[in-house]
Amino acid sequence: MDSVIAITDRLGELDGEHGGQHARPMASTYLAHTVAPYLKASATEPVRKAMLSAAAMSCYLTGWMAVDEGLNGLAQRYYVKGLELAGAADDRLTYCHILRGISVQAANLGHGATATRYANAAADAAPVSTPRMRAFMAGQQAHGYAMTDAKKNALRSLRETERALDQESSRPGTFGGFNYATLAYATAQVRYELGDVRGSVRSLHDHFKLRDTSDSRRSALTFGGLLAERQLEVGHLDAACATWSGVLDSYPAMHSGRVDDHVRTAVKLLSPYRTNSTARAIHERARAALAQRSA
Repeated sequence: MDSVIAITDRLGELDGEHGGQHARPMASTYLAHTVAPYLKASATEPVRKAMLSAAAMSCYLTGWMAVDEGLNGLAQRYYVKGLELAGAADDRLTYCHILRGISVQAANLGHGATATRYANAAADAAPVSTPRMRAFMAGQQAHGYAMTDAKKNALRSLRETERALDQESSRPGTFGGFNYATLAYATAQVRYELGDVRGSVRSLHDHFKLRDTSDSRRSALTFGGLLAERQLEVGHLDAACATWSGVLDSYPAMHSGRVDDHVRTAVKLLSPYRTNSTARAIHERARAALAQRSA
């Protein structure tokens, strides 16, 4: 059981550093050929439940990687299996983690009502937990509410997120980690969904100022792509190009479907600006990077 937890943590680190396309095949293989047989072994009830919990978290992580690959149907299958295992283990903490993961997936796909429903279900399922866990849940609820134009609920949940984080003194863990950089990102998403694009850009800048070593390289590139898109949306072409340039600097080492999408978006959005030499250079870099990736 301890080895499953340790290897799951390590696979999570690889996912953050190199992307789901790199890590998910390893996670799937480990889950199928090592974790699944453990579940069939004879054990005392406490050990059996602990192994079910570890396997549930491994399913959650593998589903998270599949989302990053753009394999949303596969991700849902891992999430459903994770919920089944967490339920069998009476592990409410892992169960609510997975529900929140489904909410994040729905939000990424633009399904605001579904994102809100699962975010609320996750918060309802959470056991008595730390302030950081409350922030982890409320931040996702705020995003879902904002996507459905429930402004009052979104802002209330965002305030709840901030209050909870202010009460937390421990360091974030591998799962359920939520810090002030994450709060700034959640704020950016809420502001954007409520129509405040400039405020969203400011919050994303805050996010990058607050990031620390616990934040993944993949999220830096994903959120960098998001920032560039919104900078261009408010008319800041030079700033957007500078942000995209930073994303492209690190892109060759990242194997993430979500980051691929942001680079493709850069090509699309910069196409009308190719009379600008800086924009043209970034446009050509992005096209070349995508061509090399698909070669």
